Amino acid sequence: MPVPLTSQPVTMPWSRCAWRALALVGALLVVAGCATQRRAPVEDRALRPPPPAAAPAPGVAAPADGGPTYVVKRGDTLFQIALDTGLDYRELAAWNNIDNVNLIRAGQVLRLTAPGTPAAAAASTGVVTAPLRTAPPVVASPPGTAPGVAAATPGAPAAGAPPPVAVATPRNTESLKVQPKAFKEAYSEQALADAARSPPVAASETTVAAAVPTLTTPAAGTSAAASTPGAVAPAKAEAPPAVGDDDDDKLDWVWPAKGKIVGTFSETANLKGIDIAGTAGQPVLASAGGTVVYAGTGLRGYGKLIIVKHNKTYLSAYAHNREILVKEGEKVSKGQKIAEMGNTDASEVKLHFEIRRMGKPMDPVRYLPPA
Repeated sequence: MPVPLTSQPVTMPWSRCAWRALALVGALLVVAGCATQRRAPVEDRALRPPPPAAAPAPGVAAPADGGPTYVVKRGDTLFQIALDTGLDYRELAAWNNIDNVNLIRAGQVLRLTAPGTPAAAAASTGVVTAPLRTAPPVVASPPGTAPGVAAATPGAPAAGAPPPVAVATPRNTESLKVQPKAFKEAYSEQALADAARSPPVAASETTVAAAVPTLTTPAAGTSAAASTPGAVAPAKAEAPPAVGDDDDDKLDWVWPAKGKIVGTFSETANLKGIDIAGTAGQPVLASAGGTVVYAGTGLRGYGKLIIVKHNKTYLSAYAHNREILVKEGEKVSKGQKIAEMGNTDASEVKLHFEIRRMGKPMDPVRYLPPA
């Protein structure tokens, strides 16, 4: 028998309870989320000590003696710095307490003079040099005073001068005019004649005449200061020596190798020397006598390199060698064979030759004899 269908919907007794439970759970979650929010931390910066200063890297601080320095740039090497400044890299390392010559840092400040040099020593010890004290000006003394002593103004002694010496000045009655009388005389022919023979001289004019010294023409070859008693003659000014007059500039250069010049010196193109083409193993000669201050491969682009220091002014460089025949510290003479030509760090066999004056590249052709 079929079951009759009713039009009334069937209600589930648990559906209303479920919705209420879900609403209650959501409210609890919202309350829990609000309760777990953390407050932003409050920091009192006024009471916080300042952060400690970062310790500088070793050797970065500039020397305290005020001498010339060089700041290391990225890509620099100690050998290149020594070449560009005209120094021996070993001295440069010793002056800056560098144990490993292959390790320098960008930003490191290198001193370019030895500690204890006159300029550096004065600054490091706090000794300040001052110009020599010059002698006080010579003023003509009035009659009766010691020669060369200026008359002191009462109450205003000269700064730095010794106390004035009191000198008794006797009254010179001979220089005073007593005729005619200071009082009015009766007119007479004799008084008029006396006045014509001896005109009166004012006392101020007498004083000025006594204060002005008599100028004499100095003898030939004698300065005016030397002819004045008590005057100090100024030191004779000497003109600075011109380039080429110094003994260090007087070097007898020879060509370091035989061959054709395939590269010329150019300041604009940054070509610091000349290139001489040749054959592998060809002799490379010392262009002038001196001491080998570098022999190695530490400079990029130079290959096997030799640097000879000739004096305090000049050094020469010989690059791209196949073999190096001298050692650092060795004395070499002009024309001595120091290497064999090669092509290390070069595309062809050649000798790259440089002459540097105080570290600055110069055109070697200006120094070498005519080819």
